[in-house]
Amino acid sequence: MSDNDTDLGSMDAGQLAELFETGEASPLEATRAALDRIDHFNDVVNAYVFVDREGAEKAAKASAQRWGRGKPLSPIDGVPASLKDLTDVAGMPAREGSLTTRPHPCKNDSPPVTRLREAGAVLLGKTNTPEFGWKAVTDNRVFGATCNPWDTRLTPGGSSGGAAVAAALNMGVLHQGGDSGGSIRIPAAFTGVFGFKPTFGWTPQWPPAKAPTLSHIGPLTRHPRDAARMLNVIGRYDYRDPYATRGQPEDWGVDLDEDLRGLRIAYSPDLGYAEVDPQIAVRVKEAARKLEELGAEIVEIHPGFESPIDIFRRIWFTASQEVWSQCDDKGRELLDPGLVSNAKHAQNWSAVDLFRALADRARLTERLEHFNQDYHLLMTPTVPIEPFEINHEVPPGSDMQDWEEWAPFSYPFNLSQQPAANIPCGFTDAGLPVGFQLAGGKFDDIRVLRACNAYLDAHPARFPSAPNPVETGKP
Repeated sequence: MSDNDTDLGSMDAGQLAELFETGEASPLEATRAALDRIDHFNDVVNAYVFVDREGAEKAAKASAQRWGRGKPLSPIDGVPASLKDLTDVAGMPAREGSLTTRPHPCKNDSPPVTRLREAGAVLLGKTNTPEFGWKAVTDNRVFGATCNPWDTRLTPGGSSGGAAVAAALNMGVLHQGGDSGGSIRIPAAFTGVFGFKPTFGWTPQWPPAKAPTLSHIGPLTRHPRDAARMLNVIGRYDYRDPYATRGQPEDWGVDLDEDLRGLRIAYSPDLGYAEVDPQIAVRVKEAARKLEELGAEIVEIHPGFESPIDIFRRIWFTASQEVWSQCDDKGRELLDPGLVSNAKHAQNWSAVDLFRALADRARLTERLEHFNQDYHLLMTPTVPIEPFEINHEVPPGSDMQDWEEWAPFSYPFNLSQQPAANIPCGFTDAGLPVGFQLAGGKFDDIRVLRACNAYLDAHPARFPSAPNPVETGKP
């Protein structure tokens, strides 16, 4: 191939597959290009916490042989991919950002890893996460903080912050994240990439998450087309997940080329209760206008529910309490103090309090599902604030106590288990990414992806060529 590795390393999965098929490039070249980008950028941003160079090159060579015979395992055979460090990968450690875990390699593959291997994807390594994914920024006591590539003094969000940064810098093409309260969409918004949380149960996971009925496995990529390619692999039933459901689309990207005519989108600037930074509000309103220009009907309206922060906290903090209760005294001293604070807060609640939260969750889900009978999609900002300094759970100087206060748009759709995505839609005056969220009714994933794709085809996202500033070292 005449182009250099840097050019090859900037390509998406579709472009790579075309080159693999014609023989103009090989999976080994693509893998080495991705590894080169990791070598160049990771010391600055700390996105990867484990890189399996030897395993990746071995898998890439096997893929090259398959493409050479004209018998690839799938359209993503040979495409470089990463896994979040909460995900078990045989032969790789899963520290989960916690000093309470051990650095020993896992013995088994989790469902997304099983499917990616079957499809021939090249697994590069593991990306950073906060301890057990408990907060919406990415730092931990094992590996430190991950930096935002647009400004390395700032957080990329979390908990899939490592995956989002890897996607923004194309340190690999397909990146697996997990989302229990916004952990895919929040870092996607803060870093300017596409992030998608599918309908609960359609992308199986095992072992179970710490809050299993909130957690969704999904892709972080540069474009919905790559997300659909990844979902065609990981979005398949797996018996190991007790919450897994069937009925996934045969082709998650079946409607990606459809326009937006006929779609009725409810646009809620603040869900009726959230405060939004004026610059972000302007960018999201502009995106609503652009969706209208693409053929969608946009109706400004609130879905009509109060903030579910207390519902979410009762479930979320109870999960932290379960983590804390399973540790001995020594282990509890090793846990993130914020996680411990949540756990101790949950100790004040009774079983009746949790039961009421679950009942309120059902009513919220009912409200949203009824709303989606009149509107195909619901549009909001993804995050109402700009990224803030690393190594902080909330913006320094604010009166906020925890991350749920600055992320009011994401966790309602974990409670309802509906599909939702972040779509990049421009930048603030400080040059920081802004994203809007599209959410649909349960099992309306195809419709969400269709709208996301139409927007980004018409208004492509812009990505950093290198971390800014590149001289900043790993925190």
